[in-house]
Order: sequence, then C-alpha cells, then structure tokens
Amino acid sequence: MKYSFLFVFALLIGIQLWANPKAYPTHWYVGMKDPSLQILLRGENIADGVTGITTAYPGVTVNKVHFFDNKNYIAVDLTIAAGAKAGVIDFQVQNTRKKGFKQFRYELKNKNTQNGRSRIVGVDTRDLIYLIMPDRFSNGDPSNDRIKGMLDQSLNRQKMFDRHGGDLAGVQNKLDYLSDIGVTAIWLNPVLTSDMPGRSEHGYSTTDHYEVDPRLGGNKAYYQLADAIHAKGMKLIQDVVYNHIGTEHFLYKDMPDSSWFHWWDEYTNTTYKDQVLMDPYASEIDKKRMSDGWFVPSMADLNHHNIFVEKFLIQHALWSTEEFGLDGWRIDTYAYNDLDFMNRCNAALLEEYPQLLIFGETWVHGVPNQSFFAANHYDIPFKSNLPGVTDFQLNLYGILPALNEKFGWTEGVSRLQLTTSNDFVYKDPNRNVIFLDNHDVSRFFSMVGEDVAKMKMAINWLFTFRGIPQVYYGAEILMKNFADPDGKVREDFPGGWKEDTVNKFESSGRTKMEEDFFQHFKKLANYRKKSSALAAGKFMHYVPEDGVYVYFRYDDKETIMCVMNPEEESKTFKLKRFAERIKGAQKAREVVTDKEYELKESFTVPAKELLILKLN
Repeated sequence: MKYSFLFVFALLIGIQLWANPKAYPTHWYVGMKDPSLQILLRGENIADGVTGITTAYPGVTVNKVHFFDNKNYIAVDLTIAAGAKAGVIDFQVQNTRKKGFKQFRYELKNKNTQNGRSRIVGVDTRDLIYLIMPDRFSNGDPSNDRIKGMLDQSLNRQKMFDRHGGDLAGVQNKLDYLSDIGVTAIWLNPVLTSDMPGRSEHGYSTTDHYEVDPRLGGNKAYYQLADAIHAKGMKLIQDVVYNHIGTEHFLYKDMPDSSWFHWWDEYTNTTYKDQVLMDPYASEIDKKRMSDGWFVPSMADLNHHNIFVEKFLIQHALWSTEEFGLDGWRIDTYAYNDLDFMNRCNAALLEEYPQLLIFGETWVHGVPNQSFFAANHYDIPFKSNLPGVTDFQLNLYGILPALNEKFGWTEGVSRLQLTTSNDFVYKDPNRNVIFLDNHDVSRFFSMVGEDVAKMKMAINWLFTFRGIPQVYYGAEILMKNFADPDGKVREDFPGGWKEDTVNKFESSGRTKMEEDFFQHFKKLANYRKKSSALAAGKFMHYVPEDGVYVYFRYDDKETIMCVMNPEEESKTFKLKRFAERIKGAQKAREVVTDKEYELKESFTVPAKELLILKLN
C-alpha cells in the first residue's frame, strides 16, 4: 500500500487526520421556519473524551451537546438564525484525549425554489395517484439488480418473495405512459434502503433513512426520477414508516441507548386491535400492547417518547420533503404510532409546507375508528391533526358491497350511501384517499369475480366520487389475484423487463378485453383532468331506490350526474326527484361513450352500468 508524503509526515509528527463522522441529517437548509436543528453524529468511539462543541459560523449557535450510553454517538442542538447563509460549518470539538475527535464539518444549503417559490405543489382532489411497488413495475437498470455486500442476494422473478429487479429508472422510463393514461401523482412503496436478509422487496423495513436503496438506483436515481416527474407537471408521494425500522438498521444494531425502542420481558407482538385506542372501557395493557408491541419480529418498534427518536424522524421527513421536492406523504401503519408524536410530526411538516398532502394508512373497521385518526369534529381527549386517511371504509363498506351484494335496506348500493353519509365526522373528507385496491389487499378485478362490467363501474365510481382517487399499478390492464399471500398481488407488470414475451405497456400486448378496459380507463382519467366538477366540485347524493344510486358532482361551470345500477336488470325511475340538481336540463352526454340521453320524465339506466352524464 502506498502512502502520500503528507500523510506519512502527519503520522510521524503526531498530527491526527480526521474524517467527518456520519451526520444525520446529512445536511440542512437555511431559511427553515423552525430555526432549531439536532445533528446526530455517529462514529467509532467519537464521544470518548469530548467535553463540548463550538463554532464561529455566523448565525449558527450551539445550544447543547448530548451524550449517550454508546460512545459512538453525539447529538448537537443548534439554532440557525434567519439570516444565516448557506455554506460549510466548521465545528471545533473540545476533547481531553490527544488523539480524540477534534473537529467536523457540516453543510448548510439553500432551499430548492423555482422563481423564488417552493417547488412543492401538493396533491389534492384534482389528482389521480398511481401506486407503484418499484421492484415489480419495470427494470430500467439491470446492473443494480444485485448489490454486492447487501444481505438479500435473491433475484428470482419466479418467487413472489424474492427480489425481481424493478427500479426507479424503470419508473422514470414509463412516465410518458403514466401521463398518457391520466396519472398526475406517483406514490412509490418505500424507496429507502431495506438491507434485510429476506423479504426486502417491499421496502417497509428501513435500515438507513438517508440512503435510497442501491438496488433501486440509490439517491442519484431518486433525484433524477423526482426531477423528471416534476418536469412533466406530475407530483411525487413518498411512503414513510415511523412506527418501526428493520432490525438490521444501524440504530438498532448499534443503538445509542436502549430507550430508543420498546422492550418487553418476552417478545410481544402488537394485537392489531386499533379499537382499544378509542374505547372508553379499554385496559391500559391492551392499549400498551397495541401501540408498543412489535409489528413483526424483524421490525424493531421505535419509542416515540424518546426526544431523540422524535427529532430523528421529524427532521428526516422535513429533509426528504425539501431534498426531493415531495408533494405528499403516505404514512404506513398510522394507528400503531404514538399518536401525540404523529400530531407533532404532522404539524412540523405542515408548518413548513402547508401545501403538502399527508395521509395515513388506517386499515381499520368502521367510520368512527377511521375518523378517530383523522382531523375530525369529535369532542374527545385526543384530537388528531392528520389531514387525510386511506379510506378503507369506502372500500370495505362502500364500493365492494355496492357491486357484490344485492340491494337492500343496508346492503348493496345502500351500504355505499350509508358509509358516505358519515362524512360529517371529518373536517375535510376530500383529503381522504379513495381506492379499489393496493399492495396489501386483493386485486379488485378478482374481488368482483373478474366481471369487466363491474370493474368499469368501479373505475367510474373511483374517478367521480369525493376524495382523492388512487389506483394500484396494473389496474388499467385488469391485473388480478387474491392476497393469499400478499405476494400474489405484487406481481410484475408484464413488459417491464426486456426478457418479457408480452408487453402490456403497449396496445399490441394487451388482449381485446384488456384493451377495451384500458381505453375506458384512459379516456375517463383524462376527461377528469379537464372537468372542474369531477376534479374539485361539490358532492350531493340521493338515497338509493330500487337498487339505483344517484349522485352529482357540480360547480358553477358544470354538473355531472352519476347513475349507478349494479343490478342484473335495467331500471327505470322518475327524474322529478332530482330537480334540485338537474335544474331543467333537457339533455345529457355520457362522458365515456359520448352517447346522448334525453332527460324526460323518466330515465332508464342499463343493468350493471354507472353512467356519467354531463348535463347540457
């Protein structure tokens, strides 16, 4: 091994050459509304002998230095004044050891802006969210399929729980396709490094918060994808896990101290029983097991009561939003987090970026349970500030029974109307994300018995109802399967790999049935972008009668009448009841088929149709 003259000289005269320890966040920004910053430093034995840290950088003040049981960590509290300039901060470390940790550098950057304004736009009802599991969508860079040194070296597309090689470059390559079919926002399952020995394909076991998984292309590919998405006028949503980390995360394997995690006398799993959090009769142990129990043995449960854990997670969220220009956050396993912590995290994000969409996964049962976790009108001790949720209620107790059950007092489309009527509990139900399926539940096409007519009704509902619509990759080509297990609903998009013999990204690769549905999907999604009523209009619905459910989307510019008949026979009904919204209109055009209908005394809707009628 060769050494430079200066290096050898330094060793001979006893001068220590120091490399920076790892710092989290890796850098920060000037001009943030909250002037405080806590830097977590990590390096081999760096705290040994340290008595203090100072800097002369203008506008930056060191307030406090924190030490942990593990000498590999130091936390430094700073205040960054409003007038501080971007640049590199030199920190001096007071150390009683001659060869101890003596100095480190840290960079402050300017915030990313466009024409003097934040590049972050946000996501709302005008958008159509497309959910992608990157490992299963498209392989744009085969060179990163396996990364030497990572624990999971699987690469087998024939096994549902192995890695398949999809990546961020693959997503970027398909942006034209996505834009063409009407998608305006992309939500990716977690992209951060998940260096676990197995089941790393889904990304929900983070092992490094400041590194995008190298098998997806790393930070560089994420920067490129984010820029490409924004260049097309599209939005980017990041999936985040606050509740737990993978057990291979350095914070677990080399923890600052044991108080960063929840511990039990013996391994204790969460009960998954969210109702105990709102139940006035619940026991303390049931509430503790729900919130502090581990999700699964390979996911270490974080202690949000630890102020350093809180700082680490909140600062990472702020850093990521600014660094990549994120327009939204989807929060995994929302109900399992400490909810007061979540309020503080949400508040910090919205204070800095009020335009952000933040929605939490609330896979619970019943509108009261779901709305408990969202901003609501309840007079109860816990008041959530979460703007929106994944609206499982409109899925489980809405569109699914509407299409799969016979009409009754509380069955069929009556269930959809009843569930929607409970929107009064939310502060803003239009912040809820509605969906047919996702990466955890069965594909909707399978749930309706592979009935294309029902699937068209479902898409028509999704694109015309209140809230923010989200589709799962492959819905547009009728991908199917039941989540038994979940790997079956995370199959590869055909055509995303060069070796695929069928390419369903192209019309030539789709069957006649798939192409017919694809064109239906595409036409309606793009129509929705131009329709002010569907994109952001008000909502009014009528109690279903004789199996027919009628609702309207409307504003000052247009009125859309949606007539839903999931029954096996056509239905005829009188229009007089809907005069409040029809307002004398004589004709209407169905927006997908372009067929014109006369609005006379009576109206007939065919069997298994959801007509979307623009009133003239």
